[in-house]
Amino acid sequence: MYKRLFDFAYDQLEQLPLDVMFRSKCNGEWETYSTRKFIDYVNQLSNGLVEYGIQPGQKIALITDSNRTEWNICDHAALQVGAIDVPIYPTMTEQDIQYILNHSEATICFVSNLDLLNKIRNIRENIPTLKEVFTYENIEGARHWKELFSLNEDSAKVVQSRKEKIKTEDLATIIYTSGTTGLPKGVMLSHTNIASNVENCIDRLPYLEKGKARCVSFLPVCHIYERMLHYLYIDNSVSITLTGMDNIKDDLVANQPHMFTAVPRLLEKFFDGIIAKGESNSGIKKALFHWAVNLAVQWEPERANGGWYEFKLKLAQKIVFSKVKAALGLTEIGAIACGSAALQPRLARFFTAAGIPVKEGYGLTETSPVISVNTLRRPNMYRPGTVGMIIPKTELKFAEDGEILVKGPQVMMGYYKNPETTAEVLSDGWFSTGDIGIVKDGFLQITDRKKELFKTSGGKYVAPQVLENALKESHFIEQCMVVGDGQKFPGALIVVDIAFTKVHFPEFKNLSNDEIIQNEKLKKEIKSFIAEMNKGFGNWEQIKGFHLIGKPFTVESGEITPTLKLKRKKILENYASAIEKLYH
Repeated sequence: MYKRLFDFAYDQLEQLPLDVMFRSKCNGEWETYSTRKFIDYVNQLSNGLVEYGIQPGQKIALITDSNRTEWNICDHAALQVGAIDVPIYPTMTEQDIQYILNHSEATICFVSNLDLLNKIRNIRENIPTLKEVFTYENIEGARHWKELFSLNEDSAKVVQSRKEKIKTEDLATIIYTSGTTGLPKGVMLSHTNIASNVENCIDRLPYLEKGKARCVSFLPVCHIYERMLHYLYIDNSVSITLTGMDNIKDDLVANQPHMFTAVPRLLEKFFDGIIAKGESNSGIKKALFHWAVNLAVQWEPERANGGWYEFKLKLAQKIVFSKVKAALGLTEIGAIACGSAALQPRLARFFTAAGIPVKEGYGLTETSPVISVNTLRRPNMYRPGTVGMIIPKTELKFAEDGEILVKGPQVMMGYYKNPETTAEVLSDGWFSTGDIGIVKDGFLQITDRKKELFKTSGGKYVAPQVLENALKESHFIEQCMVVGDGQKFPGALIVVDIAFTKVHFPEFKNLSNDEIIQNEKLKKEIKSFIAEMNKGFGNWEQIKGFHLIGKPFTVESGEITPTLKLKRKKILENYASAIEKLYH
């Protein structure tokens, strides 16, 4: 029997309470919450929700700009009174937020700051079910979340009665997918869905000593992966420091975590920063740096490269990578858990060889989320370029077209108010992931998104994600998208890494971004890289044209999702004329 999500905190209080269960910033200062304080706040808020009139099954929306303890308190308080919480990405447009609040019929909403409050104020008259908005920060004219806190004993009895009636199979949360196309879909997840992931993932993570281990959490907690891991940390008495992407480097150095989660984009930025720093050296330092990097990207698990390689690697770790780890605040890191998008295998090799183990996994919001993950805790369970072996109590099979189908306790209840779409992806307990993959030696490898495959005019299928990962191995390429549906050949939209380019070409230092991307020297460099890369692909897959871009794809521009996936349709629209020139 799996636990209910709010049970984890009570178990921590009983078995191994922490002086610092959560740590987050309030008005620029760190504020800590012991296990006792956290639970007291949860119960006071639960009492207040009952007094406000919140009924079992009603929806409570949660929006925060960066991770903070107040979010977790609201989550637990809502769940234990039988309410359903609806986490929302702060970067979503007002239009999408309005849709989610209306579709979920949210009764109240908690927001962190004035910017998010104003987003709600701008659309509030269009949301008839929304009764009140509460803020975590003190804002003039707004209701502060602590106004709901109550110590009323009668309310506490109601809370206790409701808690006792909540079953593990009950709906806990509705998470709206950020969506690369179309309107967001509300994924219904039960307590069992998420709690089963907590139980079945723990052995794939590094050893986290209960009561002593620390993690830093900066990926949005509305993302199911980060949220599931919060419950896992709580269940294992791991101290959690909450922050946001803006402060991540400083907070890693300050907190020296044993574990955190990341998306490939962050690791790419870390790697590019390391390379740029190394490039700025000269003489013997620069030579040693390049030697160490070239060694690291050849790393293989299980000492497969032999003793001489391992000797050289230990030397590189001592001379070069120890400084890299210290600069990043990762001297005590046990693992970085990476997901959301495909990770370049060279990055997994580099960081792991440097003593910063990166464990790539795979899953979806609809699977709570983890389906598979690599691990170094046991022999022969780590392979770069794959997303690992499937976790316990999970079944996997393939459709005729190679689509991955999954069955297990983590598979969602369905899409909220959308039985038609639910029926399209769920059949006899099997969930159709929309991803194409293969299993080799027990390791799952994702080859592409089913909906992202395209066909050239010659009738050949192209998997863009594979090509995009290969392209991003160039230090000059920050982001990219492969195009070519119905065309003679694949082409690429390439976002140039301006910072690295200026380091590599010092003469570009004072040039504008537009001047840089038009420079023939840069074009020649990228053309040369692509020519070499193409040798690893079939003729029909090879990139035969590219367009350089001087500004990144962003959430704000609508070109990537809050989880940093490409919104291909939007990018195609924005760069239609540039794509047209590739083929004419």
